[in-house]
Amino acid sequence: MKPLFLLSLILRPPLGLDLYMPVPEANPLTPAKIALGRKLFFDKHLSRDGTLSCASCHNPKLAFSDGRKVARGINSQEGTRNAPAIINRGYGRTFFWDGRAKSLEQQVLEPILNPKELGMTEALVESRTHLNIADIARALASYVRTIRSGDSRFDRYAAGNQHALNDVEKAGLAIFRGKGRCTTCHACPNFTDENFHNTGIAWRDGTLADQGAGEGKFKVPTLREVARTAPYMHDGSIRTLEDVVDYYDRGGSVNPNLDEDLRPLNLTAEEKGALVEFLRSLSGNVREGKR
Repeated sequence: MKPLFLLSLILRPPLGLDLYMPVPEANPLTPAKIALGRKLFFDKHLSRDGTLSCASCHNPKLAFSDGRKVARGINSQEGTRNAPAIINRGYGRTFFWDGRAKSLEQQVLEPILNPKELGMTEALVESRTHLNIADIARALASYVRTIRSGDSRFDRYAAGNQHALNDVEKAGLAIFRGKGRCTTCHACPNFTDENFHNTGIAWRDGTLADQGAGEGKFKVPTLREVARTAPYMHDGSIRTLEDVVDYYDRGGSVNPNLDEDLRPLNLTAEEKGALVEFLRSLSGNVREGKR
């Protein structure tokens, strides 16, 4: 039996992401496929009314997020979840906040076919593009695999440049790795454990407003480019990085399924400020469209 993934260094990663990217054997990366995927990604013909594209919720200027609390589709319909940034998703194992998609090939089609998002049908997509739906999925997934962030000031510091971070950011890094307990979920090099955790965000008035992947658990997002991808959490309910740090400093929202690793941190105002400054240092260079 052939392996599901070719675990070879298909892409030349930016500094700080010296990782093997898993690429399905059935969908190898080619320049032509990436170029087609990029064209489709920005094509508003992939929405029923011709007003939106994939880039409407994943704007390159916002590190492929959209700046809204929740995603907005055709006819100004609002969803219930925040549109996650899709940088470095080629390194992912599951997709969406609830992990319901197991591959990028599956993930890229769902917003197109969702009545509240782009509102298309497979037949309409194929009619407009003159391509079959499987080829569209393969092309879009190939393009998304090229969307990568790296070469941040943190990466340069980790590579040996002691001057890449200032003293406050270095203090924030120490808190991130130590007292802040951030690396429990946001592990290097992509600053996510690719797992699901209940932090209490969905707990409202004694019940879960959203089950997520079950029991109020949601996918841990990457922290790369995090300063550019506000608002935060699966529902966009936290507006700033400072508010995020305050939330975790309180230990999240207590509920029956709260992750056992969450607890009050008792950070000082100075420590909170340093942690935020470190998080800002994770913004680097976002590249797309090339292997």
